[in-house]
Amino acid sequence: QVQLVESGGGLVQAGDSLKLSCAASGRTFSTYAMGWFRQAPGKEREFVAGISKGGIIANYADSVRGRFTISRDNIENTLYLQMNSLKPEDTAIYYCAAADYSGSVHPGDYTLWGQGTLVTVSS
Repeated sequence: QVQLVESGGGLVQAGDSLKLSCAASGRTFSTYAMGWFRQAPGKEREFVAGISKGGIIANYADSVRGRFTISRDNIENTLYLQMNSLKPEDTAIYYCAAADYSGSVHPGDYTLWGQGTLVTVSS
């Protein structure tokens, strides 16, 4: 079973960029579709971006499309989220997650989760 560990969060200013990583242990990383979710204080966890097992197909939430890019390296067993033009409303704990099938935006379809990394964007 894959274990997921996020890193790369921090405090940045509006307009800055940040790149999150999610390191996966185990040899089965490439058999999972992957996603990034986020949860702001007092809000429900929401989908940010997803990527297929081979890394060819990606989908994004409307709120981040054009600013965020999801990618994966199946040799290094790592998932990435490049975040550009950050806004204060992007402030949240960001989680990576693994699913058996790609394309879902629902947290319940993801079976494995990391512990999260905090991103804070100041205005």
